Amino acid sequence: MTAAALPIHDYALLDDAECEARIAAAKAKLGKRCIILGHHYQRDEVFKHADIFGDSLKLSREAAQSEAEYIVFCGVHFMAEVADILSRPEQIAILPDMAAGCSMADMANKIKVQQCWDELAKIIDVENSVTPVTYINSAADLKAFCGQHGGIVCTSSNAQKILNWSFARREKVLFFPDQHLGRNTGYRMGIPLEQMVTWDFNKPQGGLTEQQIREAKIILWKGHCSVHQAFQPEQIDNFKAKHPETIVISHPEACFEVCEKSDFIGSTEMILKIVREAEANTRWLVATELNLVNRLAQECKAQGKSVHFMAPTLSMCSTMFRTDPQHLCWVLENLAAGHVVNQVAVPAEQAASAKLALDNMLLAS
Repeated sequence: MTAAALPIHDYALLDDAECEARIAAAKAKLGKRCIILGHHYQRDEVFKHADIFGDSLKLSREAAQSEAEYIVFCGVHFMAEVADILSRPEQIAILPDMAAGCSMADMANKIKVQQCWDELAKIIDVENSVTPVTYINSAADLKAFCGQHGGIVCTSSNAQKILNWSFARREKVLFFPDQHLGRNTGYRMGIPLEQMVTWDFNKPQGGLTEQQIREAKIILWKGHCSVHQAFQPEQIDNFKAKHPETIVISHPEACFEVCEKSDFIGSTEMILKIVREAEANTRWLVATELNLVNRLAQECKAQGKSVHFMAPTLSMCSTMFRTDPQHLCWVLENLAAGHVVNQVAVPAEQAASAKLALDNMLLAS
């Protein structure tokens, strides 16, 4: 065992081929002590080294049930936090590059959400009339906030069940950080658009009147995913003008107008399932992250399916792209040498409150 952790700068200039060989060697040395999680949006050069693939919650739950001592999450920061919260005390969650964040998650922080809560309290009985709901794409302290205020976490696949759970307890929902998931889900539950107002965290009282707040069913945070923001309804129109037989499928993080023009709306797992199980020789236009769409297109070629990325320009998760083979190699070789680097550890009190909100979600869904 070396005396000190191996420095990251020793890995920066390694080419991907050398990284691949060294990653394989480190994985073999670590064996079942380490599990590598690969999110669907991860770049191919990293994704291929994962032991299991999926969305963030699925990966965290599977890792927690594994015998691994080390959980290496090839995703972004909030995902590694969820893995830490749900894992056993002896398991260690690691993010290969701590700079891999989420622009959507960054649009809502504890200070701004607490300010919103306090401002709402001046107008309505917030503790008894509002259920805070945070998308899983959020920081651990916001999950903890929901746990402390009788709230809950949701994913893109269970959002409707979570809203039903929330409305069974209180008449209103504060939904953050993604306005589009909240709006698209609420609308398909029969909630009129005018009863879903957007809280602009840069404006006093969210830019809303007291009447709007009192009449709102869902208060949506003014946040979005930069990847899914790139999809526009005219892209669907232009594509279907050339290929009218096209079936459109979109992630609910896409804007309302795109989802309205889509034949299917679903999470990453649902998109994969629907396209994989579709009839052969069909054509699909997909509104979600580029790496996932490209892999799905390759997979479906043998069935004669044509799978197309909706945006005419590249739209990948740039923060997740920061996790590269060099960082993964660095983490694994350090673990093999007995050093833990880039551990993601949520403070115990915060983790307990966040787990309460996550447990509510698991019970509700």
